[in-house]
Amino acid sequence: MAHARRKFNEAQPEAPQATRVILKLIARMYRLERHWDEEGVRDPAARATLRTNNFARTLKWLAAIAVAERKKARPQSLVGKACDYLLTYWDPLTAHLCHGETRLDNNLIENAIRPSAIGKKNWLFIGHPDAGQRSAIIYSIVVSCQRHGKDPHAYLRDVLTRLPALTNRFDLDALTPVNWQPQ
Repeated sequence: MAHARRKFNEAQPEAPQATRVILKLIARMYRLERHWDEEGVRDPAARATLRTNNFARTLKWLAAIAVAERKKARPQSLVGKACDYLLTYWDPLTAHLCHGETRLDNNLIENAIRPSAIGKKNWLFIGHPDAGQRSAIIYSIVVSCQRHGKDPHAYLRDVLTRLPALTNRFDLDALTPVNWQPQ
């Protein structure tokens, strides 16, 4: 939904009235999501029910306005492209209605993978052919540590010193980022 919102935001100079209404409708959904987060609504079934009950009319208006604006706008205009994007991806954009465990947009995921996406070009030639897989493993460990609130440097230093002393594979569970505690 963030991509759709951004496209309408960019199209504001072309059609300020229509884009203002569309942006207000999208903002209403984000406002409700934020309110439910603050209220502590974590149960996926409850969130899906709230979305179904509260987003149906908003989404109906959003689609109707986008269809009307797409008919009026030139296909290559910013408004035309924004409406076309919204309507082309309507099913994935509205799939969150049935899935209470999902977010309204995927900004959190995109922000999490941005460093690797930016680094891809820089990491094309990092040495040995196996270095790419090794880098991916290390990067996954670092991101997992960050996600669980652990300092990646402290985690790696501690785990790498403890690994040689392990006697069986069952000891490894305590060394995963989610379970790790510094010694």
